[in-house]
Order: sequence, then C-alpha cells, then structure tokens
Amino acid sequence: MLVLTRKLGESIAIDDHIKIRVVQIKGKQVRLGIEAPKDTKIHREEVYLAIQDQNQQSVNVSSEKTRSVSKLLKPE
Repeated sequence: MLVLTRKLGESIAIDDHIKIRVVQIKGKQVRLGIEAPKDTKIHREEVYLAIQDQNQQSVNVSSEKTRSVSKLLKPE
C-alpha cells in the first residue's frame, strides 16, 4: 500500500485520467474530490462490497427461479 501525505487543496494523480484532491478536513473526516472519466465507476468501499455481494447472489440464483420470473414478465 502506498501512503501519501497531502494538505488541504493538494491532490494525487493516478495515471493520466484520475485526480484525487483533498477538498476539506473537518475533525477526523477528510472530504475528497475525485476527477475521473465518466465511464469510471467510483463507490465508497461499503457500497462496492454490497454491489459485489448482490452480483454474487445473482449468479447463484437457480435456473428454475429464472424461468418462473421470465414467465411472469413474458407478455401473452
């Protein structure tokens, strides 16, 4: 893990496309601003982990459940 020290207003560059800037420091919290291409997905870690968990649960759904949902959605 790379650990860097930054002051308010300073930033970190990742490759040529991502910049992370320290926007605010308030007590024990640091507010970061992230500049990245629109197609770059950026999430807080707990949100990212929840998305990964949901994706894993989706993979584990049985084919029978998938067929029953498909029948409900299919117009007659």
